[in-house]
Amino acid sequence: MERLTEDYRENVRAISRLLATDESFDLIERRLPVGRDELTLFYIDGFAKDGALQKLMQFCVGLPGTGSGRDAARRFSEAGIPYGNVEVTGDAGRMVTAALSGVTLILGSTFGDEAILVDARAYPARSTDEPQSDRVMQGARDGFVETLLFNVALIRRRIRDPDLRVKPLNLGGRARTDCAILYIEGRADPAFLARLTKRLSALRPDSLTLGYESLAELLIPRRWFNPFPKIRTTERPDCAAAHLCEGSVILLCDTSPQAMILPTGIFDFLQESQDFYLPPLTGSYLRLVRLLTFLVSLVLTPLWYLCVRCPWLLPDSLSFLVPEEAGHFPILLQLFLVEFAVDGLKLASMNTPDLLANSMSVIGGLVLGDLAVKVGWLSGEVIFYMAIVAVAGFTQQNHELGYAMKFLRLAVMTLTALFSWVGFLFGLALIPVLLVTNAAVDGRRSYLYPLIPFNGRALLSLFFRLPKSKMPTARARRPRGKER
Repeated sequence: MERLTEDYRENVRAISRLLATDESFDLIERRLPVGRDELTLFYIDGFAKDGALQKLMQFCVGLPGTGSGRDAARRFSEAGIPYGNVEVTGDAGRMVTAALSGVTLILGSTFGDEAILVDARAYPARSTDEPQSDRVMQGARDGFVETLLFNVALIRRRIRDPDLRVKPLNLGGRARTDCAILYIEGRADPAFLARLTKRLSALRPDSLTLGYESLAELLIPRRWFNPFPKIRTTERPDCAAAHLCEGSVILLCDTSPQAMILPTGIFDFLQESQDFYLPPLTGSYLRLVRLLTFLVSLVLTPLWYLCVRCPWLLPDSLSFLVPEEAGHFPILLQLFLVEFAVDGLKLASMNTPDLLANSMSVIGGLVLGDLAVKVGWLSGEVIFYMAIVAVAGFTQQNHELGYAMKFLRLAVMTLTALFSWVGFLFGLALIPVLLVTNAAVDGRRSYLYPLIPFNGRALLSLFFRLPKSKMPTARARRPRGKER
């Protein structure tokens, strides 16, 4: 059934059959007499606002009728429904999707082949608290939630620009998840917007039950073996608003608290909200510390293992780097065991109640590590270097990039074990190759921008927190060849 018919009773039976109201207790079908006419309301108990729905019913019952003739539904929606968000449609598929999304569907005995949609829904939602994964010492304390409309409102509160566009998009499938593309007209790249909209419109997912991650895998289905993240996300509305002002595009997905920032390059992960809530000198220092620890987490243990594997490469002054007691297991196996143990502790902490988290950390990090050294499973040097790597990994807010560093670190150590110093150098050379060949959402923009193509001012602003007056504008940060 694509459209309603002129028969009111047949329309009610058809919509009731499509919604299966007799099989789901939360799908409500309610008939209301309006004078000599009749209305039938379909809504989901739990999504409709009780106060608004009650007032709407009381108002309709007190009317002399619903009108008659052509466009009766439209005239009744304009004069008989005291609510702001009202729509008239004859598309049965649109009615079913709207009703399952929480919109109240109204069929009338005089409406013919049209019906009224009243958007008086209220989704269950948590408060907009600060996200746990992206905290700041000073600054805004609100964060995105799982409700799309709330997330758009948090951005609207910060950008009161009539050029801000919010384009709705429904990706279809069984879940029929709502999404929204946000951008500022005149700052976002029109060509990229056209390509992104076309790609999203071509998607036909069965569902987006995992929200952001499901959508990201559909946008970039190829090169899954490349560990570097393809899309940067944020749970902070202030960060999303700042990127919008710089010319980026924000993609929001209902049921997901993450906002996708497009397009994305590897250097975008060097920035965090904390840098901009502190003075430029302090922000630049923290950014450099983050960059250095980021590099330490990648090369420290492979470089130390190379020293153990090839001690003749070390001068006498650095001979202390080679452990005297290596333990019962080979050093490479010890490093791998500790890598897995750190991830095991992370998983255990996620499933541990907050009251027991500190105890678990003490037992896992201190007791087990100390006992492993005493019984000879691990050497003290392995525990020391892996502890530095683990702490360095926590300085990076993006977990996907942190695991990319872990996979590359393990690969470099494996190549070093197989081919000595040649394998170490080959492993390091593999990293820029993966960076250059990584597939981002925007196929025309390099993942290494503003290094490739080179934009010195934009690159400087990524490494150093410049004063607001000297930061490059959105047009200055745009890659060459895309100026409008």
